[in-house]
Amino acid sequence: MKKKSILSGMRPTGKMHLGHLHGALLNWRKLQEEYDCSYFIADWHALTSEYAHPDIIRESTYDIIMDWISVGLDPDASTFFIQSHIKEHAELYLIFSMITPLPWLERNPTYKEQLRELTQKDVYTYGFLGYPVLQAADILMYKANGVPVGEDQAPHVELTREIARRFNHLYGEVFRFPMSS
Repeated sequence: MKKKSILSGMRPTGKMHLGHLHGALLNWRKLQEEYDCSYFIADWHALTSEYAHPDIIRESTYDIIMDWISVGLDPDASTFFIQSHIKEHAELYLIFSMITPLPWLERNPTYKEQLRELTQKDVYTYGFLGYPVLQAADILMYKANGVPVGEDQAPHVELTREIARRFNHLYGEVFRFPMSS
């Protein structure tokens, strides 16, 4: 019997801390025992807020993978990859951006909250607004059964379901609807 699949990613925007450990990594370690897990470095997502400092992204990428292994994530039990190394992420993102209505993105509560919180950065960019569309491409291209996300990302998973519904309505049944986990 084939295991259900899980997909999750982490933005390489600096050193990891206890919040990463308790908020994601300990859960990821448990999930790899029961599911077919894919974990990725979300370097294009990091560019949405760190575009002026790509050196942070480069420096953090491999450190994060080492941290994952040090807490018990097993590259023999789970797949690790770097988002930007899989060009299909960008291709599907482009396609989804053509069919995603702007109001869906503008009413996202996470987007509004981040605009209020990140006052020291210029995040009034399409990349920042379109972050959930890129996340939808990440999730849907792997046809994951579940996506472990924090509370702040739950609206993005719901938007992913809306994008999948719209795509399927326009072009036929291609994508399944992922669940937050």
